[in-house]
Amino acid sequence: CPNIGDCWSKKHATFLIMGGICTRGCAFCNIETGKPDNLDPFEPLRVAKSVQKLGLRHVVLTSVDRDDLSDGGADHFSKTINLIKKHSPLTTVEVLTPDFLHAEKNSIDLLINAKPHVFNHNIETVPSKYLSVRPGARYFSSLKLLSIVKEKSVDIFTKSGIMVGMGETNDEIFQVMDDLRAADVDFLTIGQYLQP
Repeated sequence: CPNIGDCWSKKHATFLIMGGICTRGCAFCNIETGKPDNLDPFEPLRVAKSVQKLGLRHVVLTSVDRDDLSDGGADHFSKTINLIKKHSPLTTVEVLTPDFLHAEKNSIDLLINAKPHVFNHNIETVPSKYLSVRPGARYFSSLKLLSIVKEKSVDIFTKSGIMVGMGETNDEIFQVMDDLRAADVDFLTIGQYLQP
């Protein structure tokens, strides 16, 4: 990442949890697709101890899609958040999650109840590009996820992001912005997709 120096200077870091093999194959992503390994039950504690040892002020927890897990990995996120809060109570915790599209109903409650400071789920692109860019995801399911988090916990900031540069129109981008605002999303990041 070209911004790694900036993050480290502010004592910010991102952890990819639940392995590096994704159950989906989005067109923009460089993560391996396949059958993931079993979850490591000691990973939440190792991450929490690393956050403590590094003296981090802000930590982002992200993961691959884990459609192989009945809860999509929500419980693993929850355990990691709770242990970070226990070992580093002054550290703010942001989660950048998958969409939990194939998870059992109400699985997201496990994560919400852990009270991350920021819940981030990226919309990634405009609806007309979903079939080519995010074929395993659904635009309105992602919007609904963000809306549900805010409805269930007004204290959690919600955040999303989109990439531009994949053939979308300005009007489509404005529509996504309107949709995110209607879902009560607090923060929006916009990045540029650079073709390989």
